Amino acid sequence: MKPVAMVIGGGSGIGADAARCLSEKGYELAVMSSSGKGKALGEALGGLGFTGSNLVPADLEAFAAKTIDRFGRIDAVVNCSGHGPKGAITEISDADWHLGLDYYLMNVIRMTRLVTPIMQTQGKGAIVNISTFATFEPDPDFPTSAVFRAGLASFTKLYATKYAHEGIRMNNVLPGFIDSLPEKAERVARIPMGRYAQVWELSETIAFLLSDAAGYITGQNLRVDGGLTASV
Repeated sequence: MKPVAMVIGGGSGIGADAARCLSEKGYELAVMSSSGKGKALGEALGGLGFTGSNLVPADLEAFAAKTIDRFGRIDAVVNCSGHGPKGAITEISDADWHLGLDYYLMNVIRMTRLVTPIMQTQGKGAIVNISTFATFEPDPDFPTSAVFRAGLASFTKLYATKYAHEGIRMNNVLPGFIDSLPEKAERVARIPMGRYAQVWELSETIAFLLSDAAGYITGQNLRVDGGLTASV
């Protein structure tokens, strides 16, 4: 029986490439995005495609239900998100802070609530959340992301500790700048490796963390940033 992976936010970028990578490694795929590209990709990979927003709890519920209806199990989940509100730190409105909370933290919490009972029944499961290099070194270019993904790091540790004995793992991947985004010289200059990451490098990291080879890794925040961040 092939393992089943759900990719939320899989229409483009890291999410789409991760879906392709996992398919190549033998997973059945369920792919969701708000654009319709995730639906097309999931179907092209021979799996399930679904159009919905990770900001809408009902869409997440429907996606999880359709995945179970199609495959009967959920072994792996990849939580990706788009780019939330930006701006000067004291000029971001209350509404945009709340939107950032939904973009970067509540999307993970909501999907985790849905899949945890399924993984408990199976006795096994793995979740990888795509976070940011700015989690531990906040960057003024990404204020709401930095704030709420620091919260995601705490949630991940609490969750991982609670469910480790049931064989359920959760880890975060912290990318730097990726070649799926426009390259800026001033950003390249900050990276010790002198280049943006290639998106497949993130996908292979995600696939590893979901695999049995990473079976003793949980509650971690893994930087994949070319040395961009300086903290130990």
